[in-house]
Amino acid sequence: MSGRTERLDELLREEIGAILSRDVQDPRIGFVTITHVEVTRDLSHATVWVSIIGTPEERRESMRGLARAMSFVRGRLAPLRMRRIPQLHVRYDESVERGTRVLRLLDELERGEEPSDHALTESLPTPGPRPVEEPFMADEAAAGTLAPRRRRPPRPRDAVRKARH
Repeated sequence: MSGRTERLDELLREEIGAILSRDVQDPRIGFVTITHVEVTRDLSHATVWVSIIGTPEERRESMRGLARAMSFVRGRLAPLRMRRIPQLHVRYDESVERGTRVLRLLDELERGEEPSDHALTESLPTPGPRPVEEPFMADEAAAGTLAPRRRRPPRPRDAVRKARH
């Protein structure tokens, strides 16, 4: 991942978080933290990873509210003056929940207690956030149909000026 993409990821994380706290008024959206944003290489899509505090039902409702709000949030990103404002996709980041569960188990073991049945029977979710694949490019590359891009040779400045007039 390039430094430019990483800076853009961080900028979008900050801006989306500010827009959600300041402008979005959906009562379904509870206590939400934007943990990470991943933008595809062509800047057409961005996955917004969120952590939500609450019961599983509250998390589901918050995710529904966030999914509805993403087009509004995308419109509020227009002042950033990016070449392309990416389509926003929301994903639940389970890493915070998983980390809390591991810390709880370690505390129980440190105190000399047997880990609680609830903590042992819960299955650990798959790690997140996961890398985002570009929707169309990944399919073409897997099929072996992706042709290398060809670049045009740069035009002399005089030719550009003449073409404009």
